[in-house]
Amino acid sequence: MTDMLLSVVIAVHGVEDYLKECLDSILCDLRTDVEVIAVDDASPDGCPALLDSYADPRLRVIHLTANVGLGPARNVGLDAARGRYVWFVDSDDWLPAGAVAEVRAALSTEPDVLLIDHDRVSPRGIHRPSQTSAVLREAIGSVTVADQPSLLRAHTTAWNKVVRRSLLAEAGLRFPPGWYEDLPYSQPLLLAARRIEVLDRVCYHYRTRASGAITRTASDRQFEVFGQYDLLFAKLRPQDEQFRGLLCELMVNQLLVMLGSPERVAADRRHAFFREIVAVTRRHAPASGYPIPPGVIGAKHRMVAWNAYPAYAASRHIFRALKSKP
Repeated sequence: MTDMLLSVVIAVHGVEDYLKECLDSILCDLRTDVEVIAVDDASPDGCPALLDSYADPRLRVIHLTANVGLGPARNVGLDAARGRYVWFVDSDDWLPAGAVAEVRAALSTEPDVLLIDHDRVSPRGIHRPSQTSAVLREAIGSVTVADQPSLLRAHTTAWNKVVRRSLLAEAGLRFPPGWYEDLPYSQPLLLAARRIEVLDRVCYHYRTRASGAITRTASDRQFEVFGQYDLLFAKLRPQDEQFRGLLCELMVNQLLVMLGSPERVAADRRHAFFREIVAVTRRHAPASGYPIPPGVIGAKHRMVAWNAYPAYAASRHIFRALKSKP
């Protein structure tokens, strides 16, 4: 039997418009030491039939009888994986030509985690570079987070990390249920890795959808992010405590972005969401505090520290008025 190098795991639900492009972009580039595991998370559309239509021995399909959500569906694929490495790919995204070959070559140095670059593709097909490309370019050779703490600023997603499967078992890392399931996975994974390498090439096309993504869904399920951050900080080991301040800064950054987006947090839930930001920050920030970034975002961090929602609400009106001026 061929030694399986890489398992590409794809959780599938409600993406019949995108799934074929995703699968074809991977299967067209495979060798015998790479497998694709597609987990049909009880998808209600044409995805199950589309998966079954692929007569390709490199594609293994698992049909779930009930919808379990993205995180648990990924865990099902992880449990079925045979590769020494695993790569979680979202079923509405796709890979550029040659990406799998590039990843296979980069894995020859046997890193614990291979970070890959990506671009963002708009509904109109416009490709834009990722916001963390510069962070990835700083890494030279094999590094750890202790060598380069800025790696924690890389996108907290599963799909930009190709991971040695045994490391996940050693670190006890799996995906929790609920929205924002990548948060308790991504940064603890980087902290656990003894050898992180970077593939400074766009190997992933991230599709920004006009609708349907959780980043564009105003719902109380957005509040699930706070429980995911609790799980993240619960995974910190004693040697990780030196990064608690940076992790808190990054957490508050993301939560403020969510708070400022009416597509995620409705106006009548904004104050409640702000209170939760205050509470989660007080639960996890170091006793000495954490570095406050400069500028406008830093001012918002201070409003969180002071539990000053009226000041935050007033600042929103001021900034919107300034932006609307000709």
